[in-house]
Amino acid sequence: MNRSSSPYPHPRPQPPGLPSLKGVVFASVVGSVLVLAAAVLFALLPGALSEAADFRAARPCAEASAPESGDCLSEWPATVVSTETGRSNKAVTHWVTVDLSPEEPSFRIRMRGDGPVWRELAPGDRVTVFTWRDLVWRLGSGELRQDTTETPDREPTVRLAVGLVLLIVGTVFLRGAGWLHRRRAIRATDTPTAQVVVVMAATLLASGIAATAAAATDSIWLVLLVAATGCAAVWAATALLLRGLARRQGT
Repeated sequence: MNRSSSPYPHPRPQPPGLPSLKGVVFASVVGSVLVLAAAVLFALLPGALSEAADFRAARPCAEASAPESGDCLSEWPATVVSTETGRSNKAVTHWVTVDLSPEEPSFRIRMRGDGPVWRELAPGDRVTVFTWRDLVWRLGSGELRQDTTETPDREPTVRLAVGLVLLIVGTVFLRGAGWLHRRRAIRATDTPTAQVVVVMAATLLASGIAATAAAATDSIWLVLLVAATGCAAVWAATALLLRGLARRQGT
């Protein structure tokens, strides 16, 4: 009896340098998660962008007509009750507690950064509270002005930039997963380092173009147009460069 015989065939050893199945799965999972996160951010964008557009179009209440008085920019005199600094997970927050009138309760305002207004304030100082709808978006002391974290015109821009970067990087991961899978299918073991470096550099460049476009303009359509055009140009140049590298290695 031959003990070495077995009803189950022995798995063939994987050639050294062949892309592993774990690498394909990892790239697929990471790419899918990044694209899904970008989709969630984009789904939350329309309301935030609409609010930011309304805020930019708002006028001072003194110039606004009665029907739009609810969306105008208001100014209220207030008195500083206290200032404080909070720390959470190494993040520093600056707070100002103000009192509009003796009949109304005091409320806290979270300032954006350690700005000139927050540094100069002391209990008892008179300040100006700038509001829009139910948001306190700025605090003034004399000629000094400082925005609060409630200012509605910056978060959508950051969310749009992050969403575009996640979408680009996630797409590259998914494309890489397909590339690795094909290389496994043809049992290709040579992975030129130059190709990986070129793709990484192209990803960074495309992400930078998209983020810069989101920060430079308020128009969502213009941002998408610039980002799409930039990505198309970058990937076209990348494809030409990779073909040139492949021809050079084949010679």
